Amino acid sequence: MYDRKISLGLLLCLLMGGMGAASAEVSPSPSPPPAAILSAATAKSFDPAAATQAWLDTVPADKREKSDAYFEGGYWLILWNFLLSASISVFLLASRTSSKLRDLAEKITRFKTLQVILYSIPFTVITLLISFPLELYQNYFREHAYGLSAQPFGSWLGDEGKGLLVALVANLLMFVALYAVFRRAPRLWWGFGTLVAVVLFMIGAILAPVFIFPLFNKYIPVTDPAIREPILALARANEIPVDQVYQFDASRQTTKVSANVSGFLGTTRISLNDNLLKQCSLPEIRQVMSHEMGHFVLNHTIKLLLYFALFALVGFLCASVAFDWAVQKWGTVWGVRGIADPAGFPLLSLIFSIFIFVLTPLINTASRETEREADAFSINTARQPDGMAQAALKLGSYRKLNPGPIEEFIFYDHPSGRARIRMAMDWKAAQLPAGDVQTR
Repeated sequence: MYDRKISLGLLLCLLMGGMGAASAEVSPSPSPPPAAILSAATAKSFDPAAATQAWLDTVPADKREKSDAYFEGGYWLILWNFLLSASISVFLLASRTSSKLRDLAEKITRFKTLQVILYSIPFTVITLLISFPLELYQNYFREHAYGLSAQPFGSWLGDEGKGLLVALVANLLMFVALYAVFRRAPRLWWGFGTLVAVVLFMIGAILAPVFIFPLFNKYIPVTDPAIREPILALARANEIPVDQVYQFDASRQTTKVSANVSGFLGTTRISLNDNLLKQCSLPEIRQVMSHEMGHFVLNHTIKLLLYFALFALVGFLCASVAFDWAVQKWGTVWGVRGIADPAGFPLLSLIFSIFIFVLTPLINTASRETEREADAFSINTARQPDGMAQAALKLGSYRKLNPGPIEEFIFYDHPSGRARIRMAMDWKAAQLPAGDVQTR
């Protein structure tokens, strides 16, 4: 629910903002297989490839088939979500519903900004209502069918209602900002539109941890010093400006485990969900939290912002050509006057939906690369290769562990379980005990 394309594309990089969350069904941590045990005496004969396969072989066939089916089903959902968003845009244009909403707003007030606001509210409600059946299947029935959620329907529907309110506010701000620059820069709207998108991304990164996340979950400090102090020690060692660790009650919504170091410009906060505390050992927790800290230390928010700016700029450039061409050809039929007309927003959404769908492999690659960097940071910080392997297998409860290379390139926004375990085993094979390091 939280990564729904509220703007149908304009805030695409926010979809990459949930960095590094690990997810899993409730299950005990797998024990290291014999081939993965490494000591100083066996270091020279340790085979990372064999150890990786040994870890993968600890997953029962039935669980592997279930996770593969779940993840592969997500491939089709990418297509269905794209076709639905495109169909909604076409419907709003072809039926002139969009232009009628604009006409109604113009009858109510002559102020352009108020007209945009009055258009954005029914637009958001209509699009979310039409997409609700797929939302219901995708994020309620499907999650329950695969054992990834036990949330009662009423509670889930309440969260959906909160999501609607967030979408209304977010879309209102986006509409007002975009159409203000569209009116004032009719020739360079694509450049100023990119700037607006980047600013909105930054605002979202700053405000979401403080004002939006707490709408859906309760955040309280972690009181167990055995959990809190090692995490704070890692934070201090990496100069992360926090003095508390928070946990949130994700178990009321999902069986997945997750954590994050979120925030920007003074709003930084370390958070882990209660599933992580219940399901994972301390080495796993340290590994997961080191991964999240890696995103902060390696400035991945800034890096993703740059990726976003690049994608947004190319997207707006493509939109500037496609939008003008479409309005010249069908603008009279749709009742769309030009880029400054809010009735044309479904067309802009359609263009960005196509753009994002086509660029899915590249967007996933940008995200996957930052996740790989955070993995490398975490294994060198937490120094828990078996913990990293165990966490990767827990990801395998909902993410296909061993995809083909093309499959991973197209569909994976995180490294696969196999890739993560292999990184851990390579580190384990190469790492010398501290006492063996000699200096001259």
